Amino acid sequence: MKKSEEMEPANCTRVTEFVLTGLSQTREVQLVLFVIFLFFYLFILPGNILIICTIRLDPHLTSPMYFLLANLAFLDIWYSSITAPKMLVDFFVERKIISFDGCIAQLFFLHFVGASEMFLLTIMAFDRYAAICRPLHYATIMNRRLCCILVALSWMGGFIHSIIQVALIVRLPFCGPNELDSYFCDITQVVRIACANTFPEELVMIFSSGLISVVCFIALLMSYAFLLAMLKKHSGSSESTSRAMSTCYSHITIVVLMFGPSIYIYARPFDSFSLDKVVSVFHTVIFPLLNPIIYTLRNKEVKTAMGKLVNRYILCREK
Repeated sequence: MKKSEEMEPANCTRVTEFVLTGLSQTREVQLVLFVIFLFFYLFILPGNILIICTIRLDPHLTSPMYFLLANLAFLDIWYSSITAPKMLVDFFVERKIISFDGCIAQLFFLHFVGASEMFLLTIMAFDRYAAICRPLHYATIMNRRLCCILVALSWMGGFIHSIIQVALIVRLPFCGPNELDSYFCDITQVVRIACANTFPEELVMIFSSGLISVVCFIALLMSYAFLLAMLKKHSGSSESTSRAMSTCYSHITIVVLMFGPSIYIYARPFDSFSLDKVVSVFHTVIFPLLNPIIYTLRNKEVKTAMGKLVNRYILCREK
C-alpha cells in the first residue's frame, strides 16, 4: 500500500473549502490594512492602464521596449487582481472561506501570470542587449513579429509551469485540517495540509518554481551587469548612453523586486516562517504597484507622453 493511502483515512470526507486566517485578527488593524491595500489597488489599475493607453496612442513610443512594457503593465493588472479583490472583501467577514475549486483557480492564475511575467522580464533583457550591443541591426532583430512570438512564448511558458503546479496539487488527498495560514491560496500553504507524504511533490515544485526563479534571476543580473559595464567602458557620458543606463537600472530594480520574494517563497522547503506573510504581501500586492512608478519616474519619454495624454483628456472633458 502506498504511503499516501496509509495516511488517508478510509472514511474521510474530502475537503470542499479552505479557511484563510488572513493578515490579522484585530478589527482595527484589518480596517487600516483595508484602506492601505485599497489605495494600492486603486493606484495599480489606473497606473498600468495609463501606461498601456499612453504606449498605444503615442506615435513616438513604437520601439519594442515600449511594446514589451505595455505587456508587462497588462500582466501586472491581472497579477494584482488575482488576490487583492478577495483580500479586500475578506477584511469585512468574520470567517474567510474559499472553495476548493476557487483555491485551485487562484493558484493556477497566480503561477500562470507570475511565471509569464518572469519570462517577459527575460525577454526585456534580451531586447536591451540587442538595442545596446547591436544598435545597427536592432530594428531588424527585434521586429514586431518576433516581439509577438516572444510574448506568446512567455505566456505559453507560464501556462505550462502553472499546469504542472496544479496537476501536482489536485492529485493530493485533502481530508484533515482545511485552514491556510495566509490570505490567499498558494502551493506552499496547500501542500502543508495534504493528508499524504508530499515530499516528492514539494521537490518537483521547488525545482519548477524555485530553481527557475534562481537561474533566471542570476542570468538576468549577469546580463545587465555586462550591459552596464560595456556602456561605461565604450560609450562615454552621452545622453543616449545615460538614457540606456537609466533603462537598465530600472529593469534591474524590477528584476530584484520580482525575483527576490519569489526565490524566498519557492526556492526552499515549504515550512512556515514568520516573514512569509510579509513577503507574500510584497510579492502579490506591492510589487505590481512599483512597476508603473519605476518605469514612469525613470523614463522621460513615457512621462512626457503621459502628460500629453492626460492634458488631452482634460481638454476634451472641458469642451
